[in-house]
Amino acid sequence: MKVYVKVAPVQVPEIVLHMSPVLHLLNRTSLVTQIVIGLVAGIALALLAPAVARDVAFLGKVFVSALKAVAPVLVFVLVMASIANHRQGQQTHIRPILWLYILGTFAAAVVAVVASMLFPSHLVLNASDAALSAPGGITEVLQNLLLSAVDNPVAALINANFIGVLTWSIGLGIALRHASEGTRTMVEDLSNAVTQIVRVVIRFAPLGIFGLVASTLAQSGLDALFGYLHLLAVLIGCMLFVALVMNPLIVFWQIRRNPYPLVLLCLRESGITAFFTRSSAANIPVNLALSEKLGLHEDTYSVSIPLGATINMAGAAITITVLTLAAVHTLGIAIDLPTAVLLSVVAAVCACGASGVAGGSLLLIPLACSLFGIPSEIAMQVVAVGFIIGVLQDSAETALNSSTDVIFTAAACEAQERRTA
Repeated sequence: MKVYVKVAPVQVPEIVLHMSPVLHLLNRTSLVTQIVIGLVAGIALALLAPAVARDVAFLGKVFVSALKAVAPVLVFVLVMASIANHRQGQQTHIRPILWLYILGTFAAAVVAVVASMLFPSHLVLNASDAALSAPGGITEVLQNLLLSAVDNPVAALINANFIGVLTWSIGLGIALRHASEGTRTMVEDLSNAVTQIVRVVIRFAPLGIFGLVASTLAQSGLDALFGYLHLLAVLIGCMLFVALVMNPLIVFWQIRRNPYPLVLLCLRESGITAFFTRSSAANIPVNLALSEKLGLHEDTYSVSIPLGATINMAGAAITITVLTLAAVHTLGIAIDLPTAVLLSVVAAVCACGASGVAGGSLLLIPLACSLFGIPSEIAMQVVAVGFIIGVLQDSAETALNSSTDVIFTAAACEAQERRTA
């Protein structure tokens, strides 16, 4: 139950009154428009004054650090409050959303297999990174997930272990459902307070995007990517196909109307931010704010959004599949249909175990390569290639992953409302 308190008028300082035209302009301009302005300004600065662009990198670092700092606390408090204040008879739609997450991730892996067979990529495997370590099998991935779930709650918050954060928040939320009304109200007030802090952080997204774009282009440029244009084209082509064709088909199957207004809105307001933060975990606050803007059921999206940041990884499934098959084609290994289907399943499972941070999916490539008997030394060279092209690959992957969380949540909520109407 939400409580509204009448607050006395606040005395506005004189300096704020002098700035009111600027504030009014910012309020009239949408956040997406401001982000686009920051994007264009960052590109211009990187091209015109690279030295200055490197110096503004701290703006991007501060923004991403703020998102990463607030995300675990937000997820912990919001999920706990949502479950603690849940009432019998209230409808939630978590189960259909989970099925959409699984379906979307597997479909993305299938798209990647088909594209890789039609447009095979070949690599020059001359780099190695023996310092990196990768899981030895699916069993190890599942064991790591279980260990993450039973992590110390303080350590889970500090290390942004969202599996552990979700486990503890769900457990405490269930326990607090039997607490006194005052305790549940306090938890709800704490959730609202953290949400307000998140809104303040998100308002600084244009400055953060400006710093990220300017520093990335000034430091890395695009020269390192030219040698892998074909591989990048297959990767990003698959992600665009999933974002603009496959996801809309799944959404249409759920809501039975034109899916593109919802899909394009989520890509614009969630995908753009995720593209530059390169972290599904850091984009959780953005997705929660977008879900609220769409008027979705709070008890549903407060759980499905952080859950999606950990298991809804269509972009990761594409990355794992395309880079694995690039190694297969480079080594001249034959692949048949059953093996391709098995690869799709393995890639989908591996993607669900990928961490929600930049480059989180790359270390799962050796696991998929092991299906074809590719030794770890060569597989880690493929991982190194992934880090080289990560400037674009990981950004596009995160944009697809994160925006899909809101798309499927909104589709499931609308489908349920349509059935019960």
